Amino acid sequence: MEGGDGSSAATMDQWRQFSRLFQAYLDKTTPHAVYRWIGTATLVFLYALRVYYVQGFYIVSYGLGIYILNLLIGFLSPLVDPELEPSDGPLLPTKGSDEFKPFIRRLPEFKFWYAITKAFIISFLMTFFSMFDVPVFWPILLCYWFVLFTLTMKRQIMHMVKYRYVPFNIGKQKYGGKKSSGGSSSSGSRAD
Repeated sequence: MEGGDGSSAATMDQWRQFSRLFQAYLDKTTPHAVYRWIGTATLVFLYALRVYYVQGFYIVSYGLGIYILNLLIGFLSPLVDPELEPSDGPLLPTKGSDEFKPFIRRLPEFKFWYAITKAFIISFLMTFFSMFDVPVFWPILLCYWFVLFTLTMKRQIMHMVKYRYVPFNIGKQKYGGKKSSGGSSSSGSRAD
């Protein structure tokens, strides 16, 4: 019995070491968003190539599409939805005169990327097992997915318009303040 407990403890230690190592590499990828998404795009391409090559696994692809749509809604939604729960915490501004409050996502970009990447890896692995290749008429699934996507995005965009938020920040904000006519000022002060 003791030999079984020792090997179990050794296995748990190895699992913890692997988990820490994996987390360390995952943490190192955090600031490299472009490279992470390029890697995921490559994985998406390989998955699409695999599904095209085997001419099957459409139900797996449909499930993957629904899961990604769910993740996209979380990515585009604010952390605190003003429609569901009024809170004392940070809220989205509803008028132009309201104080600026930054948009905080319900699903942060890194978790969004990580969940999509895991989903494509799992789906890719599922294409190697014939029990997941359920015969379906794929054009109906594709049409149904497009209807779901359209209705869901319409609802999300209406919510964004109603509460006046944009879930994307593209570059640094530029404000149309007064420009100085003297070129550069020698005082060195900044108006931030």
